[in-house]
Amino acid sequence: MERRTIGAGALEVGAVGLGCMPMSWAYSGSRQRGDESLRAVHRALDAGASLLDTADMYGPFTNELLVGRVLKERREDAFVSTKAGLLVGEQHIVANGRPGYVKRACDASLRRLQTDVIDLYQLHRADPEVPVEETWGAMAELVRAGKVRALGLCAVGARGGRRSGGLYDGTIRQLRRVQQVFPVSAVEAELSVWSPEALDTLLPWCEARGVGFLAAMPLGNGFLTGTLTPGQGFEPDDMRARHPRFTAEMMAANQPIVVGLRRVAARHGEAVTAAQVALAWVLAQGRHVIPVPGAKRERWVTENAAAAGLRLTPQDLTEMAELPGARGSWE
Repeated sequence: MERRTIGAGALEVGAVGLGCMPMSWAYSGSRQRGDESLRAVHRALDAGASLLDTADMYGPFTNELLVGRVLKERREDAFVSTKAGLLVGEQHIVANGRPGYVKRACDASLRRLQTDVIDLYQLHRADPEVPVEETWGAMAELVRAGKVRALGLCAVGARGGRRSGGLYDGTIRQLRRVQQVFPVSAVEAELSVWSPEALDTLLPWCEARGVGFLAAMPLGNGFLTGTLTPGQGFEPDDMRARHPRFTAEMMAANQPIVVGLRRVAARHGEAVTAAQVALAWVLAQGRHVIPVPGAKRERWVTENAAAAGLRLTPQDLTEMAELPGARGSWE
């Protein structure tokens, strides 16, 4: 697989990563199977998709434990990214950016991941009660202690059907502040054909500074794969059950986006899928962009990894730029 670099430290990863969250968090719990997920992670590494993206809150904790079982055997094949800064309660999620907590969280993640160093340690959310410089300073100490190789920040934005140039203004302000403390190697934010808002300001900010961009949800929570049926329903623990773009009405209204992806895919051969076109579009947004599609089955991991070899033509990109914007139930 093509390799891409993250940050000024030139950390190399496969052009397509693997989001591990669906294996144990946010999606249908009845479909989460540990052995199947382990095979999927191994398949990703076999295909060169070396970036494994997880977080201590996924599960909570169980996702890191799962990834750790693979890292114990194949640490040299993987680039592990995990996150801290969010605590999960029974009915709520709260931010915790206190320096002491961040350091303890890192040590706990290292134990669960069965490794002595985290390649990319990301701040999941800034704590409104703690100056972000203090949290980032504690994370920088982890780099100096040899427990972490590089630091990243997860963007704060509001998902929406409207393209707003100011959507990531708050994240950019945070980035400017923490850059004064220690270099930012990567930013993780949503970017896909139906959520392109990061292209306005956040992606250019990263590109101008050599900061890697991890594109979260590049397949639109599964919608852009074309495998979901409007009105199919979701289990109560699946985040899409409460998502404004996943009501039966809005899934039907957004089908023209999938139709457009399939039309482009057909020009590249019978074996090319809408999902691969969606990932190739993300890859085409810049050499510093790494899509991190979530998956928990070998089949989807294999398909996603193959997207790294798909090159869209200028005609493809023009046609995709003209696809209708995604609609949500608030509209």
